[in-house]
Amino acid sequence: MLLTKENIEKINVSGLAMPTPASFELPERVLQFGTGVLLRGLPDYYIDKANKAGTFNGRVLVVKSTSSKGADAFDKQDSLYTLCIKGIQDGKQEVSYHINNAISRVLAASSNWPEIMNAAHNPELSIILSNTTEVGIVLSNDNVNDAPPASFPGKLLAFLYERYRHFKGDDQKGLVILPTELITDNASKLKGILQNLAKQNALGPEFEGWLLQANDFCNTLVDRIVPGKLPAAQQQQTEQELGYSDELMIMAEPFSLWAIETDSPRVHERLSFAQIDKGIVLVPSIEKFKELKLRLLNGTHTFSCAAALGSGFQVVKESMANQTFCTFVKNLMRNEIGPSILGAYIEPEDVAQFANSVIDRFSNPFLDHRWENIALHYTSKMNMRNVPLLKKWYSKNAAAPAYMAFGFAAYIKFMDSSLEEGKYFATIGGQHVALQDECAPALHEYWKDSTTVVSKVLGEDSLWGMDLRTFAGFEQTVSDYLQQINAQGVHQTIEKLNAEWQVEY
Repeated sequence: MLLTKENIEKINVSGLAMPTPASFELPERVLQFGTGVLLRGLPDYYIDKANKAGTFNGRVLVVKSTSSKGADAFDKQDSLYTLCIKGIQDGKQEVSYHINNAISRVLAASSNWPEIMNAAHNPELSIILSNTTEVGIVLSNDNVNDAPPASFPGKLLAFLYERYRHFKGDDQKGLVILPTELITDNASKLKGILQNLAKQNALGPEFEGWLLQANDFCNTLVDRIVPGKLPAAQQQQTEQELGYSDELMIMAEPFSLWAIETDSPRVHERLSFAQIDKGIVLVPSIEKFKELKLRLLNGTHTFSCAAALGSGFQVVKESMANQTFCTFVKNLMRNEIGPSILGAYIEPEDVAQFANSVIDRFSNPFLDHRWENIALHYTSKMNMRNVPLLKKWYSKNAAAPAYMAFGFAAYIKFMDSSLEEGKYFATIGGQHVALQDECAPALHEYWKDSTTVVSKVLGEDSLWGMDLRTFAGFEQTVSDYLQQINAQGVHQTIEKLNAEWQVEY
């Protein structure tokens, strides 16, 4: 039995979150560019949750822009899909299933453009969502009269211009625009591109004024791991448990965050779904959430990566099941990264809560997040995520940070590579790992003299934008840990490091 509107009443599974019959009749209040799993697993999840609670009472019209297969699966299933939430929440395992009825229909831009443009006439519409990847928000030479324009900003501008014309410039018919692309200041950049495109297309100063005054462009940050389709065996098992088949079934972790930057009462009113989940935050600035994610989640991943690989671990959950490594990660976050980022807008409780969520997320038994994949572009990640942390640490402390220094030592050890048929490989923790790092050739050269490798790596301005040897005691501490790693291995060195801290959790 396929998951469809007609078959909904035949499904009778305890604990399965079901849509109400009335939800199929809710008006379209959201236009969404993209059918990707992040959108379906995060904003569409929140909208469906609000609809089930009788709060938002609106559905999503989705525009599919890619040239791949059309909206067949959505058509067959009346846009219904199952979201499987699996992971650790507050230290406890959580598994729950939700039939999502947020999406009303999916239209392909290539073949349904007139119908999409007609949706601009809908007075109920109030929100636009997008996730078109990082390359989607770019300036092009689009003509808004094309059907459709080639780029996402071109399509969006054509839609907004059609809405402006239909409602004769009514300021009350503007929209809240929420891009979720993972770029800094995503909405501000999108707004600037639309302004340029409007001028290129000579749409007139009246429209340009309406574009800026009637519409609210809100920078956002989204954070949730949504792997997408379940592995075939898990899919089959889940379908047997639920009693229906579902081509659109996806999985997500329990943690979810959607930070939306706004201080507008108009935006708060239109985003009424924000009240139904603590993961949605409407705040005047999202900088706090960006810093917490970049340093405590991404920074911890990067500082821990080589240490995990050197300890023989292949996936994150495996390493977190090991008490020694788990303690290493906790000490790194709570004793060094967390104190480094405390400041005007980050409080100790912010750090504690986010660090606890990171431990839960890293420990998720349902995710196979490979450390080898985390090591992609390792050097640039160390530079972007962790060099700023070193600066923050030393702005408050005179002594070297032990765990950060160890992370650097493990990274340098990891980059001790062999050159095979023009490619660089690391042999670490019993694994032979291809180095996909643009700096691998430079590190390979530095390792030709192991007595100077630490000094050369830390002192290389082209890698870090500064000489890391200027941090008091840092070079010596990194060197000491590298010697210990060479003498006794990564994992034993971590055990010794943890013993020095004597911290119990």
